[in-house]
Amino acid sequence: MPLLFIFDMDDVLVDYDWRVRMAELEAITGVPVAELRRRWWHDDGEWAAEAGAFAGPDEYLAAFCDGIGVGVAEADWVRARGMAMQPRPRMLAAARRAAELGQITLLTNNNPMTGRHLGTLAPEVAGLFGEHAFTSSDYGARKPDPLVFERVLARYDTAASAAFFADDLAENIAGARSVGITSHHVLGDDPDALVAAIEAFAAARTS
Repeated sequence: MPLLFIFDMDDVLVDYDWRVRMAELEAITGVPVAELRRRWWHDDGEWAAEAGAFAGPDEYLAAFCDGIGVGVAEADWVRARGMAMQPRPRMLAAARRAAELGQITLLTNNNPMTGRHLGTLAPEVAGLFGEHAFTSSDYGARKPDPLVFERVLARYDTAASAAFFADDLAENIAGARSVGITSHHVLGDDPDALVAAIEAFAAARTS
């Protein structure tokens, strides 16, 4: 059975500093960071968006602006998000190694706007994953909900025993393991550990 390698993005393949993003949004909107987070970063706002609550990027942006009480241009939203992201070249190389051993796919807890602009926000990620770059909003569920992992497996018609997952959050690792997916907890920019886990997983299933 072909192997499936599932990768998170933020703080796995790219460094993501949410404080940079929020500072830029504060500058754009005039709303303090703490208040922005109170108004939008909760179960009915961003977390709902990541779980597919909005039909697409346009609906997401309208809800975001309504939620924070200030209009934000799409280009400004994208700029603020992108300022907070820097690629991790050697972690991307590890994912490229996984692509030599099986199918790779992206599973990042993100909204439809991130999906629309991934080529701008993280061109290295978009170029590597191509049509297999998905956000959780594409699946209608967000990590660590086991449902999102089940839907990834269904999309690729893959058994959990043939799937590998890498993420930086322990709760997401637990969610993947709950459905039987072999998982690697990423602790910082550590490509050697990631490659070793990828190689061990592949070797165990091809021996």
